[in-house]
Amino acid sequence: MKPFRPGLVPTLVVLALLPGLIALGCWQLSRAEQKRELLATYAERQVEAPLALAELQSLADPAFHRVQLFGHFDANHSLLLDNRLRDGQVGVELLQPFLDQVSGHWLLINRGWLPWPDRRVPVRFDTPSQTLALQASVYIAPGAAFQLHPDPVGVQWPHLLTAIDPAALWQQLGRDGYGHELRLLGGSASYRLDWPIVAMGPEKHLGYAVQWFALAAALVLLYLYFGWHNNKEHHHERRHESTGRA
Repeated sequence: MKPFRPGLVPTLVVLALLPGLIALGCWQLSRAEQKRELLATYAERQVEAPLALAELQSLADPAFHRVQLFGHFDANHSLLLDNRLRDGQVGVELLQPFLDQVSGHWLLINRGWLPWPDRRVPVRFDTPSQTLALQASVYIAPGAAFQLHPDPVGVQWPHLLTAIDPAALWQQLGRDGYGHELRLLGGSASYRLDWPIVAMGPEKHLGYAVQWFALAAALVLLYLYFGWHNNKEHHHERRHESTGRA
């Protein structure tokens, strides 16, 4: 068999890049599986009967569970979650504290999306003043926990934020409240509610995994090609030197 001589530099490049490319592909596969499990959990919990708030608080994993509430909104402490897009249009999500009269606990309810095309004009929204019976589901943001950065003292509500942490809000307001955001499931108090369950579906993660594995395969093929190609050139040079000496 002909000897394989890829050279030092190509070998170092492959040793440096190949493990990373394979690791990235495997990571995308794991993310795809996580998204499939997340979507399956969402589908299961959306058909289950709504829970009381006391039941919800005892769950280790409350994500996507539905809850039945009865109480009223606090119109004086609204939050506007900025940079939310729908159909290419810029807007905000409206979140307001809601006092559940059955349990006596506060919850942060996301009432949905509102367009905000002109930043010079305040966002327009109404807050029901009457007592309401609502259904909502728990939303837990993936990744790192959101951080609430309160506006400076003296700035009026509503606060415009890019990230929200309900627990920090309750500390700011001095209230006993639930530590996760809840999203309305319809009703007269809701605005546009078509949130995506995941920002990127499993199929996109699979596509990225294929790309990373394809790059790894291409790197190996190039390495093999240069190894045999360098060997042929080396063999040709040796024959040329032998002919010259003859």
